[in-house]
Order: sequence, then structure tokens, then C-alpha cells
Amino acid sequence: MIIGVVGKPSSGKSTFFNAATMQDVPMASYPFTTIEANKAIGFVRVECVDKDFGVQCNPRHGFCVNGTRFVPVELVDVAGLVPGAHEGKGRGNQFLSDLSRADVLIHVVDAAGSTNEKGDPLPPGTHDPTGDIIFLEEEIGYWFLGILEKSWAKLAKTPYESRDKMINAITQHLSGIGAKQDQVEAAMRELGTIEKKLNEWGEEDKKNFAFKLREKSKPIIIAANKMDLPAAKENVKKMREKFPNTTIIPCSGIAELTLKRAAKEGAINYIQGAATFEITKDLNEKQRQGIEYIKKNVLETFGTTGVQEILEKAVFQVLKYIAIFPGGTKGLGDKDGNIIPDCFLLPPKSTALDFAYSLHTDFGDKFIKAINVKNKQLIGKEHQLAHRDVIEIVHGK
Repeated sequence: MIIGVVGKPSSGKSTFFNAATMQDVPMASYPFTTIEANKAIGFVRVECVDKDFGVQCNPRHGFCVNGTRFVPVELVDVAGLVPGAHEGKGRGNQFLSDLSRADVLIHVVDAAGSTNEKGDPLPPGTHDPTGDIIFLEEEIGYWFLGILEKSWAKLAKTPYESRDKMINAITQHLSGIGAKQDQVEAAMRELGTIEKKLNEWGEEDKKNFAFKLREKSKPIIIAANKMDLPAAKENVKKMREKFPNTTIIPCSGIAELTLKRAAKEGAINYIQGAATFEITKDLNEKQRQGIEYIKKNVLETFGTTGVQEILEKAVFQVLKYIAIFPGGTKGLGDKDGNIIPDCFLLPPKSTALDFAYSLHTDFGDKFIKAINVKNKQLIGKEHQLAHRDVIEIVHGK
């Protein structure tokens, strides 16, 4: 699973990325500060299973704080997109191709309306951010359409033995943008083109399919950034009214980044995603003013900085991933004595066999059975797993 962080220049995209990952990506209020895609690790919270067994875990990856497991996820920060990106403007083709492996997109929007469509600075409240949402969806949709058009003549002329063969051919053609066969089929069914031969599709059919496939393969969640600035609150309300079916979460990337950096320096006690923090050492006047501003205008007003919530909405609500812990009925530790050392994020409807393969190819190839460690019940390879299951895989040598 890869989370793509996208948006127009100067929307606070790289600041959001840094806040989510603590990666030092260059930040500045001018277009194209980010040129090449940056990759780093963020974390999502899962209720740890250590309390279910009365033990203390020690993760090999991520960390655990008071029963909350922070599980690593991969993020990619793509340079700012400008209108016409699908036509190559602003190095758009390169930027869009960097998103090809992403499973979900976090679109960082300047909710304060303090930048125009190209990322140039404006007074807060000057620009309507609802246009930014439309712009990005259209750019990616037209990018999909352009790729579909490249070999459409050949696809449409080919006689297919079955509908499955036709769907598979389209999927193979679109593999470069990460499209999956079930997503292609679902898009065609929803549009009513599943029974149509490809040579019967009109231009509108192709466009509608490209845009619908974007929805299926690259769902978008909106990070309404700069939420503490004037006009942001009203703009978020406007965005929610215009896009009622889109997840829109107010956030402040700079507030989260400031708190994390202060915590790293030992100035405060703060756990990412928390609603409060505690000052642990003397601060100078400038530092204190900055921290107090965040406390009053972000945490006390909105409850959190929103960054952690956005990551978790993307993983658990949009993608509907589940967290699975490897374990054993004879013990929860690995050969090095680490207790409940791992936690895996798997797609919805993942089976015991899927989990075995995620552990190791040989475990899947030589799968014998699985055991639900919580209730000691045997489960078969087709058994669908549930969030926070602890599973032991039994396999051949």
C-alpha cells in the first residue's frame, strides 16, 4: 500500500508530508520547491493486541505507546501539479507517473485560499479552493484518458473470446497506472458499458470510463490545510457542501510538524495525533508564543492537527485495510524474544492464505492451516480475516 500526497504548488503539501513522516523535504512558499518525488514512512494507529494477552509488546517496526500501535505506511510526495499537467505542463507527465503505484491520494488543499491555481501567494480568502479539488480530479482523469487512448484502436479491433478476456486486455493496457482487474470491471458495470463491444464505445464512453476508473483505483481524500488561517473555516464548509460524498478533513501540517520537532528536541511531551501536549523545559518567548498559538488556534479549536486522522481515514476508511498480528499458540515472541513484534496491514477480505503469502512466499506455497490465536480455533486458507486478528500459520517444511 502506498499513499500519494498531491496538490498544487505552495498548498503546504511538502509541509504535510514532512509532518506525517518527519522527513526533511524542502519547504517554501513558491512553486516547484519539490521537483522529484520524495518517499518516506508515516504511521497509522491500531489498538494493540498486547492488552488482550496481558503482555508488553516490543515492535520491530513502528512503535507502541500505552496500548496504541503505530504501524508504518509508505508515503510519496509528488511535486505540485498545475493546470494542464496531463498535457505535460509543469513537468506534469513525470509528476503524474510518480503517482502510478499509489493506492490512495491525499490531496492537500490550501483551505485558506491564500494561493492561486498556479501556487502564487494571495491574501487569505482571495482564492476559492473548491476549484482546486475539481482541477486535480480532472487532471488525473484526463491523464487516465490519454493512456487509454494510446492503444484504443488496437484494443477496439481485437475480437475477444469472452468478456473476461476483454476486461483483462484493458487491465493489461492500463497496468502502468496501477489499475486492477476488479476496478476495471466495477467501473464498466457502474457505467453500463460492460455489455458493449469496445468498437461501439463513443468518445464520451471512454472519458466517463477513465474518470470512473480514477475513482476506483486512485480514491482521493482532501486534507484541508492551513485550517487556522482566516477564511479557512468558511471554505471548508463550502467544500463540504459542494462535495458531500468526499472525505474532507481540516488540518495544519505546520502545526503538527512544529509539535513533532519540539517533542524530538525534548521541549514538550507530544504523541502524534494527540489533542494536548505538555511543556517539559523552559522555552524562549518566540518558542512559547508559537506553541501557545498552536494550542489555542489548532488543538483547542479543532481537537487535533488533523494530520494523523487523515492518514488513518485514508488507510482504514477509504481503502478499508485491516491490521493482522502474527502470533503463536505456544508463545507470542519471535526467536529473538520480541513480543508481538509485527503488525501487517492487509486489504479488505484478505484470507489466511493471503496473510501467509504476506509473511513469506514459502508459507503460502506450503500452507497447511492457520490458527486464530485469540480463541485457538483452526481456520482454513479461504477464511477471511478480521481487524486485529492474531494468526498463526502452520506450513510444511
